Parts: sequence; structure tokens; C-alpha cells
Amino acid sequence: MAIFVTGGAGFIGSQFVRDWVRKYPAQLLINFDKLTYAGNLENLAEVEGNPAYRLVRGDVCDPNAVLDALPDRCGAVVHFAAESHVDRSILSAAEFVRTNVLGTQVMLDCARQKGVGRFLHISTDEVGGDMEADEWFHEDSPLDPSSPYAASKTAAEHFVRAATRTFGLDTVITRTSNNYGPYQFPEKLLPLAISNAIEERPIPVYGDGMQVRDWIHVEDNTAALFAVLERGRKGATYHIGGGNPLPNIEVLRLLLRLLGRPESLLTRVPDRLGHDRRYAVDCTLIRGELGWKPGIPFEDGLRETVEWYRDHPDWVAHAKSGEYRGYYEKMYGVSV
Repeated sequence: MAIFVTGGAGFIGSQFVRDWVRKYPAQLLINFDKLTYAGNLENLAEVEGNPAYRLVRGDVCDPNAVLDALPDRCGAVVHFAAESHVDRSILSAAEFVRTNVLGTQVMLDCARQKGVGRFLHISTDEVGGDMEADEWFHEDSPLDPSSPYAASKTAAEHFVRAATRTFGLDTVITRTSNNYGPYQFPEKLLPLAISNAIEERPIPVYGDGMQVRDWIHVEDNTAALFAVLERGRKGATYHIGGGNPLPNIEVLRLLLRLLGRPESLLTRVPDRLGHDRRYAVDCTLIRGELGWKPGIPFEDGLRETVEWYRDHPDWVAHAKSGEYRGYYEKMYGVSV
């Protein structure tokens, strides 16, 4: 049976596509992607021309386009497609509501109509909101989103659960902590910091830089997604994280040491509106039920990621078109 992936030209989606095609070369994977600013076909050069891979350009909010592309009785839908940058949602939430909420409901409706076997929805640790020191976000913890982005992902989760409760659709949800690795669009913290440090440009730091995040390498994340897709319980939610929350300022200092760059590149900017201080997901459930655990230590993964960005200046140059920089200048008055 075919597998249908939305948003497969993005950072995590493209890693999933590459890994899946390598692991299951005889199974058709259809990548349905709108190819917005963050969808980069250079991320998929490895699978281009592979008979097991097919790209369809389309919008998850367009049910006719989805139904035309989605095969009958498809084995699974893996729904990555989303607007995901918090700063953009603060400037304007409308596109986040459209893509993340309406787009998810359209995909659920089309999945039911086409008799899809399983629907895997990719969510985020941000739906849990701010954690207290030493607090961990569990699958059954209350949802308390702080940003318009997180609110849109929370709403999407509710529609996914409703599709299981009301219609019996086989759905499963994953909430993932901060991903890092190759091919990440450079408006996100680590690729922005890496590429700017290489070029000796300022690296923006929100407020005091003590926001705590849990980092997981994107390859570890996709391995977890494979396990959930293949063996997860219908209607369940699973948390995927590295289990090692760190303050952003410590991560950036480690990055500068790896690159041999001075800490003077760190440039304080006003803290993000509604900025949560701590995210930390508890991964006990997926470890116990599915036997998954992260395999790439953070410092090793960060070092490999730095080397990848150093070795791929053309990809970085193409991705850093300059369009996203206006958001930092508009919000924080700093040129990146």
C-alpha cells in the first residue's frame, strides 16, 4: 500500500521521506506539499527520480486537490504540513489557523472518504505551554498553549481525537520537542545561529537566553515516528524528545565553541511575546510501549550538524534568501 506524506519538503518531513524510501524501496510514497518558503526540493535530491517516490504540489486546505492525489485505501497518511514559526504567528495568526486547523480537518475528512488505514498527526511540545522548573509534560497533561502557533496546533489535535471518537478513524498523535539537524530552514534557532556564526554575523538571543528546550536529532525523531506509525495504539498520543533540556544560551555557547567563534556574536534582543520559559516532554510511554529511545547524544549531533552546514554552503545560500530576515528586523530591530 502507498503512504501519503503532507509537507514532505520541509525539514522533518524531508528527513522522514528520505528515511522511508531507503527503508521501504518497494512501497510508493506520495509527497503532497504546497512548496511554500520552507519547502525546499533540494532537501529531496536523494529521492528525486526514484520510482518509489512521487511529488504532488498541492494545498492541504484544498479537498479536491487532496482527493485527487490521495489513493483509495492508502496505507497511511503522515501529516507534517503546518505553519510552524512562532514569530510569524505573532505577526499574523490567520495563515496558522488556515493551514494548521482547517488543513488538518480537510486531511481527516479526505482520509475517511478514501479509507486510509492510519492517520499519524505530527504535533509539538508547545501545546503544553510553559513548564515549571523540573516539571515534565506528559501525554495526559492539560494543554495550555501560549502562542498563536501553539494554539493552532492544539486545535488541530482536538480535531484529530474527535475523528477517532466520532468516526472511528485510526489516528495517532506525536508531540516532538525541538528538532535539529541538516536541512533545517535558517529562521529557526540552531540553523540561524550556525550559519550566522560561520559568517561571523550577529546571533539574536531572546531576553536573557535562559529559555529551556529539549533537543532531539531529526533522525532520532523519524525513527520514533516509524515506530509509532507501525506499532502505536489507535487513538494514542506519544511524546518524542531527547530527555536533556538545556537553556538556549548554553546551547549557543556550545555551538560557538565548536565553531571557534567569540561569544560577542551573541546579540540580545527583546524577549518574544508570551515566550514560554521551559518545555520538557516525558518520553516514558514511547520507551515502554514501543522500545524507542534517542540514539544520538546532543553534543555529537550538534557537531555533525555544524559540519553539515559548513560542507553545504550552496544549500545555505539558497535557503537564506533574505525574506525571513525581515521578521527579525521588524520585531526586534536587529539585522541577521
